[in-house]
Amino acid sequence: MAKKKAARAAETKRRVGKARPPEARPADRALDDLQRPAAELLYRDELSRLAEHDGDAPRPAGWRLTPRSVIAFVLGDETLGTEPKFVGRRSFIECCIVALATSRGLMMIGEPGTAKSWLSELLAAAVSGDSTLTIQGSAGTTDDAIKYSWNYALLLAEGPTERALVPAPLLRGMREGKLVRFEEITRCPLEVQDGLLSVLSDRVLHVPELRDDAERTVYARGGFNVIATANTRDRGVNEMSAALKRRFNFETVHPIDDVAAEMELVKRETDRLLERAGIPVQLPPDKTELLVTTFHELRRGKTGDGEAIEPLSTVMSTAEAVGVGVAAGIHAYYYGDGEVGADHLVQNMVGSALKDADEDKKKLRHYFDHVVKRRKGAGWKQWHEARRWLL
Repeated sequence: MAKKKAARAAETKRRVGKARPPEARPADRALDDLQRPAAELLYRDELSRLAEHDGDAPRPAGWRLTPRSVIAFVLGDETLGTEPKFVGRRSFIECCIVALATSRGLMMIGEPGTAKSWLSELLAAAVSGDSTLTIQGSAGTTDDAIKYSWNYALLLAEGPTERALVPAPLLRGMREGKLVRFEEITRCPLEVQDGLLSVLSDRVLHVPELRDDAERTVYARGGFNVIATANTRDRGVNEMSAALKRRFNFETVHPIDDVAAEMELVKRETDRLLERAGIPVQLPPDKTELLVTTFHELRRGKTGDGEAIEPLSTVMSTAEAVGVGVAAGIHAYYYGDGEVGADHLVQNMVGSALKDADEDKKKLRHYFDHVVKRRKGAGWKQWHEARRWLL
């Protein structure tokens, strides 16, 4: 055991401290210190190459990349040296990109965990070079968090001046000509949602408190638009008004239907996140198949053979599968021999995917006892034996 731990420590040092070009080391080390770098930082080399490739090619006003390069960034392009970052139909991504070039916003709806937020971040990074102008919708979101607020010390000393104004993401996006991301818009109260009406229709934001007439009206610069996301499970919480819906192009983000594509994505993202965390462990392909097949079937409510099963109430999404894979890798590294086993995956599935729904645990045990048990192969046998963690 001591030898194995020493070997893992040496491997961690080798992988985390890989030699880099001298000129890249300071920036890369700074990036390594961030738990969750923004997409424009994580893929800055790709974005630079694409911008250089575009040259002076025509593009919508204010865009950093051409629409062709935006889709190459999101879906990957071997000839341009970009890796795939999202699994989806090209036609769907094209519609999203076209919507951002129009005078209407883009609304992405879908089940939780279908990577709506990740896709909006990728689009903002490619179009604006900045994905951080983000509004997180909730029951407590106010106009101040969306448009602007005030530095009250300066407000009392100088009155409502430009210096005392604290711009929120929407005001910054209009001034700088960048995309603004509005996450979970249907979690916001209706009056807050409708504050976007004039901005999306007239591309104007009024700051009536300012004294100077020229500063009082903010006109959106080229490149500004809004990408909003909403979960279908939140439908009816704060239903959008018909007027606001008309100002968005709606696109539905569907769960990944191709099991092979989902397996590839889960393994790639799990290995990437483990490497970034300094964990020299990878998710084995056979364990990836067990994990993804289970998530895929429980999400659809149907096995690969077409047998109907009771789906879980919790979200068995691809994002949750990646979370289970990462947790299992960390578990295997610190408390095992560094090899991810069925026990690690099932044990972490309870906390990462099933949350606290006792009814879902019963359904999952039924799935293991009536579906997994009948399947052939050593891997499925180990998977069934690991069900003890569900008891």
